[in-house]
Amino acid sequence: MIKNYALKSVGTRCLALIISSAILFNSCSPATKVTATWKDKDAAPKAYKNLFIVALGQNLAYKKTIEDKMAAALTTTGAKATESTSVFPPDFTKDKNIDKEKLIQKFKEAGCDGIVSVALVNKDSETRYVPGTTYMPGPYYGNFYGYYGGMGAMYDPGYYTTDKTYYLETNLYDLTTEKLVWSGQSSTLNPTDIDKAATEFANIIVAKMSSDGVVSPIAKAK
Repeated sequence: MIKNYALKSVGTRCLALIISSAILFNSCSPATKVTATWKDKDAAPKAYKNLFIVALGQNLAYKKTIEDKMAAALTTTGAKATESTSVFPPDFTKDKNIDKEKLIQKFKEAGCDGIVSVALVNKDSETRYVPGTTYMPGPYYGNFYGYYGGMGAMYDPGYYTTDKTYYLETNLYDLTTEKLVWSGQSSTLNPTDIDKAATEFANIIVAKMSSDGVVSPIAKAK
């Protein structure tokens, strides 16, 4: 009986460890994933000196946060980053009659040689059921009544949760050629902290741009 209980206690602790490890692993997994990329096959790695960052959208707080984090991530390549919110009114992208040539000239006057745009292209919500779990409690070292009351199986009820996924598209344009050089699609699952989510998103996207060979450290410029 003692041996069986000891084995049961060990099994319970192992189960608890497995569950804890799974929770920790999921909490540490990145919420943002790159789902697809496109690259101009003729584009060579370039050490951009000043990249103009524009987040397309109407929410000024989100727009500012994303531009800030993208700028911070891009400066790790040695480039300067100019945020649209520091040059234009927040709603300048809503103007459908904006003169393209004048806009490009404005970018160049700011000393920019590339543009990085970020746009939310879709969002999706999915409700799913998380089943409950049954487990045996570990050994109890208090009085008899507490021990006896803890002998039964313990149950965590199931529940419904809604997953929210945001799909973004990031484009890199070369202002010298005025061509699209690189495009990346990504998904971000259940962002609860916009600052943290934007930082992770920016770091992952810039790392992918670097590994795809479309941006290179400024120190390598000839």
